[in-house]
Amino acid sequence: MDIQRTILIVALAIVSYMMVLQWNQDYGQAALPTQTASASSSVPGLPETAVAGTSDDVPTAGAETSAAPVTTEAVSDELIRVKTDVLDLSIDPRGGDVVQLHLSQYPRRQDRPDVPFQLFDNGGERLYLAQSGLTGANGPDARASGRPLYRSAQREYRLADDQDQLVVELAFSEAGIDYIKRFTFERGQYDLNVSYRIDNQSAQAWTGNLFAQLKRDDSGDPSSSTATGTATYLGAALWTQEKPYTKVSTGDMDDQNLRETVQGGWIAWLQHYFVTAWIPQKDSNNLVQTRKDSQGNYIIGFTGPALNVPAGASAETSAILYAGPKIQENLEALSPGLDLTVDYGFLWFLAKPIFWLLEHIHALLGNWGWSIIVLTILIKLAFFPLSGASYKSMARMRAVSPKLQALKEQFGDDRQKMSQAMMELYKKEKINPLGGCLPILVQMPVFLALYWVLLESVEMRQAPWLLWITDLSIKDPFFILPIIMGATMFIQQQLNPTPPDPMQARVMKLMPIIFTFFFLWFPAGLVLYWVVNNVLSIAQQWYITRKIEAASKAAAA
Repeated sequence: MDIQRTILIVALAIVSYMMVLQWNQDYGQAALPTQTASASSSVPGLPETAVAGTSDDVPTAGAETSAAPVTTEAVSDELIRVKTDVLDLSIDPRGGDVVQLHLSQYPRRQDRPDVPFQLFDNGGERLYLAQSGLTGANGPDARASGRPLYRSAQREYRLADDQDQLVVELAFSEAGIDYIKRFTFERGQYDLNVSYRIDNQSAQAWTGNLFAQLKRDDSGDPSSSTATGTATYLGAALWTQEKPYTKVSTGDMDDQNLRETVQGGWIAWLQHYFVTAWIPQKDSNNLVQTRKDSQGNYIIGFTGPALNVPAGASAETSAILYAGPKIQENLEALSPGLDLTVDYGFLWFLAKPIFWLLEHIHALLGNWGWSIIVLTILIKLAFFPLSGASYKSMARMRAVSPKLQALKEQFGDDRQKMSQAMMELYKKEKINPLGGCLPILVQMPVFLALYWVLLESVEMRQAPWLLWITDLSIKDPFFILPIIMGATMFIQQQLNPTPPDPMQARVMKLMPIIFTFFFLWFPAGLVLYWVVNNVLSIAQQWYITRKIEAASKAAAA
């Protein structure tokens, strides 16, 4: 009868495992786009669903807009394609917004390296744009007739192998004023300079304001890869003098519009692994604001100070657009506090040095999986005395468990006398009941900080380890690491003293199964950390328990 039950349990486990594998194969990966700009030889125009250049895109600057006549030109509204070694983007000549952007070095899926991850999209899968222009009294983007249609010398630009810089210029003229919108790209860089040159050859002075903003719909995060219930932040953020990192969620934008004057700083939109940000000139006072447009899209941006250009003169203004991965050293170099968009949560002060150490280990080993293992060993060594004290306490508890069982039989259901007798026994044997808990509680902040480091770092995205683990940022495709983790947890549980309460003992027996199921969808890098930590804990606990039990037997003899 016992053999039949065992066979049924094993068969059920195998069938369940195969079903989970099949579900993971069918639904575990992000769907590929039906069409990508990088896969097409021609540059597509704006789809009908896109809303680039609507009147409520442009923020007001507190002045009346000009009613200057518009010069009629035969200018194409076909998107302008720009390709560097790391960026593949499209610019809409209507307003000069960046409406599509692919990251050439970051595939959308590991099994399809030919399909780059798309950050900006003008209405295909989502609406996500980087917009900029000139508003204010004479700003061409603030006209009632709509945003200006720029002309360009080419429809496609490419950074050549022997080039380190690529400049794309868009031109527009009206009422004796020439505008040049210039995009400057650098090799290997995800930040680009967006500048405006206003050449005023009219008889009147020109006044306007630079604005730059990020516009996004309420769709989900396409770069999120976890299903653990702990989602990374998707939303806007900004820098202020009082707080170097302030989140502004879509819920906050639903409740009220933000309006704040900030000197320098930045505004950004965050998602898992990637960030986009506008960085104004650091010495300028800018009006930072959030709002929703008539289609329900969310906008965060800034409007710069008034720029005055006398008749017959010219002037320039500019801002930096960053669109790429959350690489901390790059972000920190661009603007103070921008590296905090790598959001490690409230334990960032612990997470940053942990990532620094992990990064240096990787520089030596060249593999993030082995780097995680070495980091886990170093953390375990740092807490060796604390965990040793915990395991000694549990080993002594295990050694006196027969005496505890005798007390239970002696006092039966009299809980008060049972508790008194247990405390006397603990005092006699020099056992601290909380000794096994306090050292673990001290270590928890470090463990949580490491969790966020492994979850938030873009360096882990699609990073292989060995054999079947080809991406440490997503779940184990065969769930082998979570099963090993559950087994190590079960082994470690056998080294612990059995709880005197029967209900607590049954719950503890279920914990390895519960945690195994919980860890099935954790990123493989996190599960690898827990497996290594459990193995090291088992070795340390087994050694301490064996030593204390041997000493107890010698004392009894």
